[in-house]
Formats: sequence, C-alpha cells, structure tokens
Amino acid sequence: MLRRDFLKQAGATSLAAAATERTVRIGVVGVGSRGTALLRTLLELPGVEVPAICDVHEETLARALNLVEKTGRKRPQGYFGGPEDFRRLVARDDLDAVLNATPWEWHTPIAVATMRAGKYAAVEVPAAVTVEECWELVETSEKTGKPCMMLENACYFRNVLAVLNMVRQGVFGELLHCECGYQHDVLRYRQGGSDGQLTWRARHALARNGNLYPTHAIGPVAWWMDIHRGDRFTYLTSMSTKSRGLNLAATRQFGADHENAKRRFALGDINTTLIQTAKGLTVTLYFDWQAPRPYDLIFRVQGTRGIYSGTLEKIYIEDPAHPGNHAWEDPAKYYEKYQHPLWKSLGATAMKYGHSGGDYMTLQQFVKAVRNKTQTPIDVYDSAAWSVISPLTERSVASKSAPVDFPDFTRGQWEKTKPAEITEGE
Repeated sequence: MLRRDFLKQAGATSLAAAATERTVRIGVVGVGSRGTALLRTLLELPGVEVPAICDVHEETLARALNLVEKTGRKRPQGYFGGPEDFRRLVARDDLDAVLNATPWEWHTPIAVATMRAGKYAAVEVPAAVTVEECWELVETSEKTGKPCMMLENACYFRNVLAVLNMVRQGVFGELLHCECGYQHDVLRYRQGGSDGQLTWRARHALARNGNLYPTHAIGPVAWWMDIHRGDRFTYLTSMSTKSRGLNLAATRQFGADHENAKRRFALGDINTTLIQTAKGLTVTLYFDWQAPRPYDLIFRVQGTRGIYSGTLEKIYIEDPAHPGNHAWEDPAKYYEKYQHPLWKSLGATAMKYGHSGGDYMTLQQFVKAVRNKTQTPIDVYDSAAWSVISPLTERSVASKSAPVDFPDFTRGQWEKTKPAEITEGE
C-alpha cells in the first residue's frame, strides 16, 4: 500500500534531515481570490519557489506574477491559454508539486494530471465532486506513488489540534459521538456583482441537493475518530429543507422580477446528515450557507467521560468525586495544557495568516512532506472520503433519506493503519 511505503521512507531520518534545506518548487493553478491568498502564504514559507502559475484570466495571472516578483523571486512563467493549459504547467520538469485552487469541477482533473506527471498534488476543498472522481484520485495516487493532499485548513485550527491531543490522551474517555457543520451565511458571495449573475459556486445549487461543502466540518471529526486509522465511515442518511435563501437574496438585492428571484434552485437551505462508523460511533453533520446566521462549525465532541462544545466554547470533564456537578468550564486551561506541538512552535507566525492560522499550518505541513518526500498528513484516502460525502448525501436526499454506503477507499487497510503524524517545525 502507498501509505506503508511512505512510512518506510519516513523512518529514514538521516535522509529527511539532509532534505530539510532543499528548495521546494511549487506551481500554482488558479489564482483568483482564494488562490491568491494561498499564494501569498506560500511565499512566506522558507525555502519555497514558485516557477510557474496558471489561470484562465490574463489580468488575474499578471497580478499573481507581479506578486511573486515583488518578493524578490524570479518572475514565474505564466500560462493562460485556456482551461486545459494547466497540462503544460504540470508537465514541467522543474516542479516538485502543484497547488490547485480552481473551481470545484477542475480539482480532480488537475490533481490527477499532477500525480501522473510525477508531482505531489495539493488541492483546495472539496477534492472531488463525484464518487467516480474520488476513486480516480485514489487509484492515480496508488499507481503513481504520489500523494494528494486536500488543503483542509480547519484540521489545523488551534482548538481542533488541542482537542485532538485531548482525544488521543483519553481526556474525554471513549469517544461516542461528534456534531459538526459548515454553518456560514455566504449568500453575499453567491450573487455575482451588480448584475446578479450567479457565481460558479451558486450554479451548483441549480441541480444539486445535499451537503455540497462537508470537508471543513468533517475533516477535524475524522481525525478525532481515527477514520482510516482504526475506524471508517460506513454509511449515511441525509435530508434537506426546502430552498428559499437564494431566491429571497435576489429579491432583496435586485427585485422580485430578477431571474434569480424566480429561478428554481434544487439545493435546500439546510442539509442534515447522520453518519455511522464501523466501530459504532456517530456523527451529526450540518450544511447551511443560505440562511441568516453567524459562522459556526459546532465541533461538539462527546465521550464517556466528558464533552467539548466549540459553539459554546466550553468543556465538561466528569469529576468522580463530584458526579452531580454538571457545570461547564472555560476551555482556556485545557487549550494551554494540551496545545499541540505544531502550535507551540509555529503558532505566533501562523496567526498572521488566514483562517486563524489554519492556512499557514496546512501549507507548512504540505511543503514539509514534499521536501522530505514523505506522506502528507491528509492523504488521498482522507481527501476522497471527506469529499465523497457530497455525492452520497445527494443520493440519500433523492431517495427519501435512504441509507447510502461509503466506499472503502483503503480496501480494508483502515484496520491496520496508525494515526496520522502531525509534527512540528520544518
């Protein structure tokens, strides 16, 4: 198996140490708003060069090329010859990896082309939009021996990694259930400017109904539950509310006669999914980006000895000496005691960058794996299993919430694989 090969490589510590100073050369495909943010962060990592950038818009590409040049680096080669021009970039022999921050439907084609060209693939979330694409990522990674890491920054939040430490050290006892969800009112990003044309993300809402954006929520939960490292997701059932948010937003902004005020959208405003694991754990997963609300990923962890609530920012650990004292505590002292080594070493630097430091941590871990030629902490099996939730929920919703099985992308290896190593420093 691919993962076993990388564990053997990771054991060669002398080789890894020798590789520490090696420059990592990364090409970037897609430098719109999100891609540019990642590029800025990437350029702050030590020992990183960006020899090539691709985008379908010449003006956007020129801005990114200028950004790299202003850091004192050589101006990258630019590619903008159409949506397939990324193939010329990934074929270059002076790249170690390619980072892909394009619209969703291009994530898998670019990642697959990258691995086939013998390079590490970094892909924005979700890594794929269909079951077939998920399998294509897995099979390509296994065949080529090249990792594919979905850049799930929520896995690297300070509280998420502290809770991971707490789970692994048994603070909550035996894990039973988690609750999570991408709950974020982003309607203002779905109407595309003064004319109200739908963005590419909103166009997915025309025909798809399920959880279209599961990875920010499920990624941390999968790490806490050791998914693919002793357990796995087995099946889910899902249902959605009616669709009202996009119509109402268009009516407020452009009037009742605007085409989007009258258009029929398939995507329900709120999707609720239940997931079962092989070892009897459960997950409640929400998706809500069309209803008015503050941002909240929930992140509830329930074990046999206690509970953590990210929404409340509270924690409760059972005290055997006072079993009836069910009072919440502030988690600050737990965050301090169980702070992950990655945050101890890089937290002050990471907090200068996006998503509460998550962007910096994610890219640092990817670059470290490329430099040392080791497996990425979020591997292709994670990338596939977290992304496949979208098409599976669509099937369940369309079938009156019928249970839908998860593919076993590891083909049984989840029972033997050790938990992912998330290490500090370079």
